[in-house]
Amino acid sequence: MFFAYGSTRKIERLNKLVFNIRDNVNRRVKTDYPRSIKKWEHVWIPMSDGAKLAATIWIPDDAHDNPVPALLEYLPYRKNDFTAIRDSARHPYFAGHGYASIRVDIRGTGDSDGVLLDEYLKQEQDDCLEVLDWIEEQPWSTGSVGMFGKSWGGFNSLQVAARQHPALKTIITLCSTDDRYADDVHYRGGNVMGQDMLWWASTMFAYNARPQDPSVVGKSWKENWLDRLNTSPFVESWLRHQRRDEYWKHGSVCEDYSKVNIPVFAVSGWQDGYTDAVLRMLENLPHAKGLIGPWAHEFPEVAIPEPAIGFLQECLRWWDQWLKGIDTGIKDEPQLISWIQNSELPEVTYDERPGKWVVDHTWPSSNVTSQSFWFSKGKLARHVTDEEKMIIPGKQEHGYYAGVFCPFGQPGDLPADQRLENGKSVVFTSEPFDETIELLGRPVFHANVSVDQENAILAVRLCDKAPTGESTLISWGMLNLTHRDSHEHPEPLMPGRIYTVEIGLDVLGQQVPAGHRLEVSVAPTYWPQAWPSPKPVTLSIYSGAGTHIDLPIRTPRQEDASWQQHFERPEISEVMEKEILREEERTRNLIHDQVNDIWILEDYSDEGERRLLDNGLEYGSINKNTYTIKGNDPLSAYVTSEWDLKVGRGKWQTRLKAYSKMSSDETTFHLTNTMIAFENNKEVFNKTWKKEIPRDHV
Repeated sequence: MFFAYGSTRKIERLNKLVFNIRDNVNRRVKTDYPRSIKKWEHVWIPMSDGAKLAATIWIPDDAHDNPVPALLEYLPYRKNDFTAIRDSARHPYFAGHGYASIRVDIRGTGDSDGVLLDEYLKQEQDDCLEVLDWIEEQPWSTGSVGMFGKSWGGFNSLQVAARQHPALKTIITLCSTDDRYADDVHYRGGNVMGQDMLWWASTMFAYNARPQDPSVVGKSWKENWLDRLNTSPFVESWLRHQRRDEYWKHGSVCEDYSKVNIPVFAVSGWQDGYTDAVLRMLENLPHAKGLIGPWAHEFPEVAIPEPAIGFLQECLRWWDQWLKGIDTGIKDEPQLISWIQNSELPEVTYDERPGKWVVDHTWPSSNVTSQSFWFSKGKLARHVTDEEKMIIPGKQEHGYYAGVFCPFGQPGDLPADQRLENGKSVVFTSEPFDETIELLGRPVFHANVSVDQENAILAVRLCDKAPTGESTLISWGMLNLTHRDSHEHPEPLMPGRIYTVEIGLDVLGQQVPAGHRLEVSVAPTYWPQAWPSPKPVTLSIYSGAGTHIDLPIRTPRQEDASWQQHFERPEISEVMEKEILREEERTRNLIHDQVNDIWILEDYSDEGERRLLDNGLEYGSINKNTYTIKGNDPLSAYVTSEWDLKVGRGKWQTRLKAYSKMSSDETTFHLTNTMIAFENNKEVFNKTWKKEIPRDHV
């Protein structure tokens, strides 16, 4: 007998919002600008070692006579096909307002030379410094440059800022992190990210294998393609570094915040996986401002949930201030502008999250105070409780209703009603609140705990419980307890010994209405977010003074009311034309084989196929990820990721089929990655990588 939980509907990804932008009355498509522009395609930027990076530049017509500052977006995601539609929505906008807006393919991607061997290598940064040198020398350039980007482009904007190139005056970093180990898709709280480690590695495994365009680079494309196909999967390197070592410290600007000494505009959304970094940057970077909306992992002018904002206008205010020396008032505005979300019943997809904008002039904010709740006998109390031992057995399937770690705005991304999870954990519930409260910041969980194994996980969920019973996940966190004192130097646990631990949950901006309750749920499992401990774990938690959760309570300010109309209506430039060859589709189904107690989550995304009318390129992809575990058997956990990806034009067609699998026994992780490539339906490459990597306190 099987139970299927999920939905099937046409995917409404954020790039599709851009495709259909003309039909959205909330967004204005700009076609007239203060300066007329032109687009330079297939611009080659030479590197000192002889390699060339491929660039597209949108620039004012008169820039040679009237030089302009430059904006750089530096990505591995292929400017001529995969991000071409997205790029067309904002780069011309910046150019039309007096900037050279430059989109560069990182070495080893798109039409640029070489191969990409891993994320955020020093080579990537060094190349970018040479790109900045090149921009500075151009006759159309004033010599002042800003970098911007979302996700990878947000990461490398921060990393390059820390290299302190004199031409780089400011950055706008979206959906990024300052800490590659503690706050990315590989490890969280010292745990291997079961849902994301292999999926993201498999994504780059497939993406990196895409070829250069023969019509741009010539006959050399084939040799380079074979080199790209033969690149080792990134997951092998990521899994060899299971603790916070030099591998992860590289590219983590939190190692020395003082190196980022230029103005930083840090942006994210409450549904994004990288919101925590915004508040850390505000605390540690002297010239940083932050913006947090209700959004998923996307640019705020096209993001969902609504409200989207006129983010490109905000970018112009930022660029004009720091690159043109125009006083736009932005540097005098509050350090943090954020969206406090209204309480909503749980949904796996929200098109809109009602709420309000609030402002805090500094962060940490004097408007936010900490309030503690203590744990006892299923209750959250406002006073210290008597000490008692509460036993929490592990259920391996706990976590299947958590949603995805980093939502992109696809249907089904978000957590379901947490009553589906609560039976697999121990839940502590407050009394109904007498008045509405607002939470802004990071909840922190403190506890005295013991376990019966040398290796264990502690996962904590914070939920808003409605009077009608529904439970909405509003924050969560987890800790590999062998990392309780250090991510760099983990130590095994002594079974039965009581340890004092602290877990920072994800930051939030959330209203909790009068009459609602808060729930805190505790468990020693959280699959597939965390890879399971090697053996089943029973966790004990001890109430008393040391076991409590601190919540960040924000006092509303009268000034907040004046900011509700601060942002303008979203604007974008006119997007390039395309032809849809195959529509998009997504399903996300949870299956429980009750006879064998096997749980399977199947996450399928057909991102469709399209042809760009501008250059004739055709591209599309299908991705299926499967997460499997058997009740009471942590060693049964495994993940598979499959990709079917196409790029071509006319009589030149390429196709990639990639398969990745990750499993483990008590001592070892097992990895299998297979890449098969076709040119015009003829197989030209077939290779399998197999690797065994010892478990290191995970």
